[in-house]
Amino acid sequence: MSIATLPEGDWIRGITVRQPWATCILAGKSPENRPMHWPWQGWVLIHAGKKKPEPAVLRDPLVATAIRGRELHLGAVIGVARLTGCHLDLGPEQCTSSWAQRGAHHLVLADVQELALPVPATGALPAWKPTPDLVAQVFQQLPAFQP
Repeated sequence: MSIATLPEGDWIRGITVRQPWATCILAGKSPENRPMHWPWQGWVLIHAGKKKPEPAVLRDPLVATAIRGRELHLGAVIGVARLTGCHLDLGPEQCTSSWAQRGAHHLVLADVQELALPVPATGALPAWKPTPDLVAQVFQQLPAFQP
């Protein structure tokens, strides 16, 4: 697939996630916890925020296992995922993931693809529209991507 065949319009967003959780998403972390509901669904660029992680967070056994052997890039798009839904945490009956934060809204991610090379970018909160140039840079690394 060439970059020219990517869809146009409102099909992709960027989501900024602090480290180490951005890297944890690449290692299988789902859901991503957020303070508010997200009605939008579709493809998202996983953007690692610029803030350095707190040392205590890196020692959490769940986090430490997920990030072992991985670099924690800052201020860059490090992957792509499909956001398939968002639900409010209603307890372990609905969301059994160890990553689920009680009382948070859970963004459910699927089809996560890690980039071989991080693409420097400036993100925003909560979600943002990436420029066509940024999308092109990201998808040069994913030639088989099918939206």
